[in-house]
Amino acid sequence: MTRLPLIDNTHTPLVLIGGTLCNARLWGPLIERLNVPAVICLTLASADSAPESSRRLLPVLPPRFLLAGFSLGAIVALQMAADAPERLAGLALTSVNPLADRPENADTRRAAVQKAREQGHGEWLSGTLWESYVAPANRNNRTLHDTLCLMAEETDSETFSRQTEIAISRRDNRAALRGLRCPVLILNGEYDPICTPEHHRLAADCAPNTTWVTLNSAGHFCVLESPDNAAAPLRQWIMESLICE
Repeated sequence: MTRLPLIDNTHTPLVLIGGTLCNARLWGPLIERLNVPAVICLTLASADSAPESSRRLLPVLPPRFLLAGFSLGAIVALQMAADAPERLAGLALTSVNPLADRPENADTRRAAVQKAREQGHGEWLSGTLWESYVAPANRNNRTLHDTLCLMAEETDSETFSRQTEIAISRRDNRAALRGLRCPVLILNGEYDPICTPEHHRLAADCAPNTTWVTLNSAGHFCVLESPDNAAAPLRQWIMESLICE
């Protein structure tokens, strides 16, 4: 891996919010490639709604920061953009569905939490979600599989339950995108059946200063599947955001 030039974001840290059953392992390969000195990785663990997550996170974060969220983390990032747009130097949404969840999904989601508790999070993920999480070309990638399962195993059942409630209760916050003046990056994988290209188009259409990038041969977990290709637009977004500061 070629080390790219340092981008000095010392005064504007990059805040990364992971998704369901994720922790800082999600971002490791990407952080190496971004080569920025100020990074804060957050795991959603202490709240059961996006508004509550936003209320807890905003007081402990720097006055001004770059914000990137993955999947459920992108939902919380959107809520933070709605609550405190003036705090954001830039917003990146990866593998995002900006719409409210369908009411009929609630029972299925809560049943999945119970099933995962009984089976073990890693085994449950492997048997139910693995093939929909990555592109077909990556389904035999054992290292990637084991990383996703390990993150799931490292997430306790109470945290998984709270993350599930965030997903169930999420709002359609696309209006927040319309009011943003900072650079916005929408990043998705070509083979993502969970947060589809249409979901990303809906998000991209709302922000006035948006770049939308689709990564070929990647799925929902595009930042882990294709960190080299994900790093390039993210570095460009960081540089543009810092210039706008």
